[in-house]
Amino acid sequence: MNTLEAITARRAIKHFDPDHRLTEAEIRQLLEAAMQAPTAFNIQHWRFVTVTDPELRKQIRTVAWDQAQVTDASLLIILCADKDAWKKDTARYWKGAPQPVQDILVPAIGGYYQEREQVQRDECMRSTGLAGMTLMLAAKAMGYDSCPMDGFDFDAVAKLIKLPEDHLISFMIAIGKGTQPAWPKPGQLSYDEVVIPNTF
Repeated sequence: MNTLEAITARRAIKHFDPDHRLTEAEIRQLLEAAMQAPTAFNIQHWRFVTVTDPELRKQIRTVAWDQAQVTDASLLIILCADKDAWKKDTARYWKGAPQPVQDILVPAIGGYYQEREQVQRDECMRSTGLAGMTLMLAAKAMGYDSCPMDGFDFDAVAKLIKLPEDHLISFMIAIGKGTQPAWPKPGQLSYDEVVIPNTF
């Protein structure tokens, strides 16, 4: 499936085959694809919690409005981000770049994020969003369905996965073999309403 087909075919699927399992190789392929998503300053602050423990899945489902895809999908990924990645051994993010590039960009990281908590958080959300979309398109290209989720108690899930203090949760994605198609796409806005040439 090419990229444009995957974009059109991808839908949020709620019903998954609970008996289907992804192989470790498939899981790695999905996550390595997500790791190709861009991040500002290449700080790669997304962290992907792959929830495979059935008991933990049940606990998460209880704080996620009892949504079946939490336990029934082959894979549940909680997309998190390290809010402080911008100050953790930043030279590693540019180690393969030419030295003049490293000399400019590595010091610029601290200057951009220092004392700008909203910027730090916004960057986490942008980056996990890009990684999440990459993950869902990769899943579709591999013949799997997915469902992005924010219908859960973020604080409760953070406790269940022992989220570090300097991390946050962006959203979750359930991935697996869908058993029912999504309903017809509802309420698609018109091209002219959402595309604004030059200025509002």
